[in-house]
Amino acid sequence: MSFKSASFASFRNLADAEVDLDGEKIFLVGDNGQGKTNFLEALYYLCYGSSFRGAPDSLVPRGGGKGFALKARWGDSTGGGLPDEEISLRFEGGSKDIRLNGKPLKDRKDLVRHNPAVVFCHEDFSFAAGDPERRRFFFDQCGGLFFLPYIESLRSYKKALKQRNAALKDGAWEVVEALDPQFARYGLELMASRARIRDYFQRHFPALFEHVARLGSEIELTYSPSWPRDAGFQDILGLLEEKREAELAFGTSRSGPHRDRWNFAAGKGSFTETASTGQLRLVSLVLRIVQARIYAETAKDLGQAPRWPVLLLDDVLLELDVGRRRRFLELLPGKGEGAQAIFTFLPEEPWTEYASGDTIVYKVSHGGFENQERL
Repeated sequence: MSFKSASFASFRNLADAEVDLDGEKIFLVGDNGQGKTNFLEALYYLCYGSSFRGAPDSLVPRGGGKGFALKARWGDSTGGGLPDEEISLRFEGGSKDIRLNGKPLKDRKDLVRHNPAVVFCHEDFSFAAGDPERRRFFFDQCGGLFFLPYIESLRSYKKALKQRNAALKDGAWEVVEALDPQFARYGLELMASRARIRDYFQRHFPALFEHVARLGSEIELTYSPSWPRDAGFQDILGLLEEKREAELAFGTSRSGPHRDRWNFAAGKGSFTETASTGQLRLVSLVLRIVQARIYAETAKDLGQAPRWPVLLLDDVLLELDVGRRRRFLELLPGKGEGAQAIFTFLPEEPWTEYASGDTIVYKVSHGGFENQERL
């Protein structure tokens, strides 16, 4: 699906207006602080019901107001003949109302079925260089995007983990024992899905990263689960029983998928420990490319037409040299593949080199969007 139009009311510094987005490639050109990233954030809100910046809804309304509203129309860009849809989101009085074609959506995971987005932003650097929790966050994002049941498995596991940790802290041995079966079951579901995710990424990531980086050797993605890879349900219950006394002493669950690790290996060593800042930044960009590609593949595996998520690219080319910039752009979906990409650029960047005849270009200034006509 691709955005056809979007409108904003009291959203950060964006002017209250409706903006035409009916094109495969859209460029937002303007100085820092003018509203380019806020525009991408608004579209992300419409795709997922929340901000990719992690901001609470209460801080989003313009000028410290009490609410904001967003609305968009999106449609099938693959020629599949699906009708356009309308999505709206309103935050007011501390509550949020999301509607698809006028009907309320009770669970935000339902949005993933309609028009997911993949955002490329500076914070993604932590997926390559950050702590294990940030990498788990990225691959959990992927799990929810690739297979919807993953969202429920993750929610259920986190709920069981929270209850189990509370019982461990209170020294409630019998409660911990009663919680272990669901803790093990949901944990094993996550492990199985994460192993699939690793296999998906391993099919793409090494070659695509090498295509851009030109290091002379491929980088491998590794997944190291906290529990033994070949363990079954009874094996995990036995392992938890063995660790219970120590966990009661520490007051927390010391094994399980919440302690799984993802890493990037170069030969027998860790790539992240020796890579330059530029190389790690490139890792994060290629991870997002692969995430989008796998989503398109999984749709095809389900017998559907290849369907790309909306690509939101926030100043991603700034830190790449000319050669890597060109090779990175080669990884993006080509014209006519049904993928909508929305880029932000500073005015001094050579953005005209990346535009084509049907690119929509907006000059962004003080939250307003001036159409520069299609180039």
